Amino acid sequence: MSGSAHSRGRPARAEVYVSTDIETDGPIPGENSMLSLGSVAFDGNGAEIASFEINFETLTGAKANLKTMEWWQTQPEACAAARKDPVEPKAAMARYIAWVDKLPGDPVFVAYPLLFDMMFVYWYLIRFCGRSPFSHSGIDIKTMAYAAMGSYSYRGAAKRNMPMHWKPPRNLHTHVAIEDAREQGRLFFNIRDDLKGMVARASCQTAKQP
Repeated sequence: MSGSAHSRGRPARAEVYVSTDIETDGPIPGENSMLSLGSVAFDGNGAEIASFEINFETLTGAKANLKTMEWWQTQPEACAAARKDPVEPKAAMARYIAWVDKLPGDPVFVAYPLLFDMMFVYWYLIRFCGRSPFSHSGIDIKTMAYAAMGSYSYRGAAKRNMPMHWKPPRNLHTHVAIEDAREQGRLFFNIRDDLKGMVARASCQTAKQP
């Protein structure tokens, strides 16, 4: 069932923005495994309302990607965090979907980049729970930055080129899923505020025209 059909006839609810970061042992789900997931839920005003983090046992029959594991060797603290108390994937995703279902609004998946993080999370949700509480609702933070920055190419709209006022005070990317999810959530709202300001200014200019 599509997202629009699923919501048809249901009263509209406020949206909850679920900033999510994952860590994996390779580039594709199924062949490789998700190691860690962190999600931070924000209300429409950008206030944090809930958080969730969990580590996973690797998938049966999956293999770690050699290049990815070589990279993990350069991140010993983050690797140790991602391997602490891992949970069997089906049980882990059941906990996650129960957490998302309890959020006070319609959940929207938010990530940087959306393609990678949501690919794994969606695969795990369907594989182990049979459904996604996000339907197909997802926001890519880099695409928002590309739209807001204007003069940059998509590839050029990278964090190193973003305005300083977008970046959270710590501005660290630790590769610990819950920490990165929280940081990226704040980045999302800072960009969104600028985009809303652009729309408001454009509306005012249009209204002033004779």
